[in-house]
Amino acid sequence: MAIRFAATLNAFNRGIESTRPTTAVSMIEDWETAIADIEIPGIKGIARDLGALRKQLESASPDGERISAIVARLGEAVTKISDRAESNGEKLKNLGTALSDSGEAQQDEEEDTAAAASPKRRKAA
Repeated sequence: MAIRFAATLNAFNRGIESTRPTTAVSMIEDWETAIADIEIPGIKGIARDLGALRKQLESASPDGERISAIVARLGEAVTKISDRAESNGEKLKNLGTALSDSGEAQQDEEEDTAAAASPKRRKAA
């Protein structure tokens, strides 16, 4: 999990906007794998939003406003679970802050149930 934190936080520190979509999708798939077996309140919403974000980044015409809203929602959710995490709570809190700072919340954001139903997970090494 430490590598996932480092790669993701480094991407935000360098400027997430300059991250190639394929690299971002790879990071999202890593996170989908990492959280697949975690059982804490809020994790399913995070998984759903990761799927929606991945779907947007894989799209031929991604919606920047939708991406920003998803990132903001992820930031809020990750920050909320950071206190309940058995380990890496501080790293999760930092990640949540970075996500929140990069996104812009929208009040009328719809849930992407299709993306949530088909998460892409990498095989554990």
